[in-house]
Amino acid sequence: MLNLERLRTLDALARHGSVSGAAGGLHVTTSAVSQQMAKLEREVGQQLLARSGRGVRLTDAGRLLADHAARILSQVELAQSDIEAQRGEVVGEVTLSAFPTAARGLLPATLTALRAEHPELKVYTRELEPEQGLQAVLRGDVDVAVALDWSNKRLPVPGGLSKAELLDDAPDIAMPAGHPLVGRSEVELEDFAQDEWVSWPEGEFCYEWLMFTLRSRGIEPRISHLAGEHHTQLALIAAGFGICVAPRLGRGPVPDGVTLVPVRQTMRRHIHAVWRTDADRRPSVRAAVEALRTAGARVAAGACEAVTTARAPRVCGSPTR
Repeated sequence: MLNLERLRTLDALARHGSVSGAAGGLHVTTSAVSQQMAKLEREVGQQLLARSGRGVRLTDAGRLLADHAARILSQVELAQSDIEAQRGEVVGEVTLSAFPTAARGLLPATLTALRAEHPELKVYTRELEPEQGLQAVLRGDVDVAVALDWSNKRLPVPGGLSKAELLDDAPDIAMPAGHPLVGRSEVELEDFAQDEWVSWPEGEFCYEWLMFTLRSRGIEPRISHLAGEHHTQLALIAAGFGICVAPRLGRGPVPDGVTLVPVRQTMRRHIHAVWRTDADRRPSVRAAVEALRTAGARVAAGACEAVTTARAPRVCGSPTR
């Protein structure tokens, strides 16, 4: 009889493409992965891995068994979901991921609510960029990912995943205090055709969005500095090294010397939660999504209240969609 944990190891190898990747995904050592695979090869009586340069690859038999393993593990997850749903209790473990501004702006309130309402539920969190979060959910490494896309550039959600809208986030443009446009009540992206930009790192979804958006307005981007963290970007702006898009979610204190101005043609980030559809019946997943929704609604309500106080209701819109 095939051992389920060894099939899980084979599945991780197929998904990650390397022993080290599988070890990281399973949170075990590379030695443990190798040992499990050696035992699995003895169980089936065939070679499942072959050397390929400095790494390994699946043999034909390995790929065949890995396909079966993926289906078997999916059925096991469905069975676990049904058992949890039958019991109706929010217990066990759930893992959440979020990109950095959502990790700051949503996760603390979400974790606090889950701890208060479901004390028997153990919650783990990881900070992952949107595309990484979706892939982690597909692999089964994460139960619920907080991801984003933009009003003019959507992030495709793969089949087999479900999605719930959490809130809309309307970013501003951050500029140094000495910038010529300081004092404006609002700006347009075309106003910055000659400015240098501070952006997210190349390859990230938001970097691609910025390139796409500026070029669609007839602006050839002049990217001078790349930084993954918004606080780092704002520090560069404060020192006079360009301008950047500054989301409001999870923003925190703005450094001295930085001015924030809304964009007239409003840009919006759509923030949503994503989970595997076959885990939809798990009470722990449903509880996590509901806690994220509540946290998102509170953030959206607070943002609208702050804007209304500032007498600029145009950016409130319908944040909870």
